[in-house]
Amino acid sequence: MNPDETDIVKQVEKIVEEHGPYTKSLIPILQDIQEEYGYVPGVAIATIAGRLGISGDVIYGVTTFYSQFRFNSPGRHHIKACLGTACHVRRGSMLLEAIERRLGISHGETTPDGLFSLEKVACLGCCALAPVIVVDDQVFGTCTPAKVDGILSRYEGEESA
Repeated sequence: MNPDETDIVKQVEKIVEEHGPYTKSLIPILQDIQEEYGYVPGVAIATIAGRLGISGDVIYGVTTFYSQFRFNSPGRHHIKACLGTACHVRRGSMLLEAIERRLGISHGETTPDGLFSLEKVACLGCCALAPVIVVDDQVFGTCTPAKVDGILSRYEGEESA
């Protein structure tokens, strides 16, 4: 285990201790870990399993069931592509595909340079602006695949975190 993993284990153990070693605490524990790191590190799953006395497979099943949890470190700029009803009807899936092609990643992944991460979401609540993407906290409405390059280029060239 490398030093970073040792620190993660210590922090996860502290979080589990705060919630108590109960199976019913699993989701709040995972939420606190994701708030701390921006994702759920693999070593955290093994640590939780040991502390709660449940299988790592069960924990993995919970984390993959709920879309709020990620297994990859988020990028410096987090992109959310809406695929809710209004965005779907207005070809939001084509917008998501254009972003994936442009960045060379799929939703749920982070670019190798750590600059962008991409997530597809069910609804961003901006239905009148469909299709919509959000980069960090900036909303881009009535988006088209042709606008993707211009939007993403605003964030490129920055130093990676």
